[in-house]
Amino acid sequence: MSPRQRIFALLVAILLLVVIVDLVRRRKLREEFSILWLAVGVGVAVLAAWYDLQVWLTRLIGAVSSSTTVFLFAFVFLALMNLHFSVRMSRMADQIKKLAQTIAIMETELKNKSGGDAAT
Repeated sequence: MSPRQRIFALLVAILLLVVIVDLVRRRKLREEFSILWLAVGVGVAVLAAWYDLQVWLTRLIGAVSSSTTVFLFAFVFLALMNLHFSVRMSRMADQIKKLAQTIAIMETELKNKSGGDAAT
């Protein structure tokens, strides 16, 4: 990796870390997700600064070039994020269903109570 590529990769990693911290500061990104994204930013910075680690990982997985390794890790990360958000969405859908049912029951009880008092 040329020095220009390393510098660019480090700048991208630093920019990613700054954006993540700013999003957390402005409460646009929750802390639980920021830890994961900060880990990604640090990982990108480490791989950019320590090219031998990237080469070692490339040999370990049997890839031809180090860019293949980067794309593989990016793909795995995105797949895991999609899985994580799918699980969270499923859980939230269940919670919304329960909440809607509870509200419907409470409204029915309120109508019955109001209707019963008015008839008496």
